Amino acid sequence: MITVRRPRHWDGVPRRVRVVVTVAACVFVYGAVVHLGDLLNLRPGGPDPATTPTWLLLYFTSLTVFNPLAALLLALRRIEGLLLGCVVLVTDAAANGYANYVLDATGGITAGRIGQAVITLLAVALVAAAPWVAPWLHHPRRRTTHPDDGPPSPADPTAPAPIRTAGDRRQDRRRP
Repeated sequence: MITVRRPRHWDGVPRRVRVVVTVAACVFVYGAVVHLGDLLNLRPGGPDPATTPTWLLLYFTSLTVFNPLAALLLALRRIEGLLLGCVVLVTDAAANGYANYVLDATGGITAGRIGQAVITLLAVALVAAAPWVAPWLHHPRRRTTHPDDGPPSPADPTAPAPIRTAGDRRQDRRRP
């Protein structure tokens, strides 16, 4: 019998957190594909380079890098992926709002405005979930000494205490 096992770096993480991170990563991969399609003029209804401001085109082009980067960092369980993802979705919602309500003179409901509303809902959802998801993600290691000095002695009273997160405390409660 073949057993498929998820990567060990997700062990101990609640299923709901894994679902939120997986959905967010999928949203960022989809966003990268959409913005790459816009960049290559493969998607009808994308930004028109003749009428769209250069700064907005540059921003949408940058999302071809930042969307997959956020997805990758989230898949690696990095807090940076969550932070980048929140920034990307909030700014993408704002940029699409500008493109669909300021630049587009069409009245009423358009496909672009529906897409902007969806991006806004995704941004609000990820920002709202961030405080709940963040403790389960890996934080960058903070150096308190020079790398050549080696680790501080455990008996050293001046050594800083290790940084503990809510995720660490949850793990402690589960240990026998």
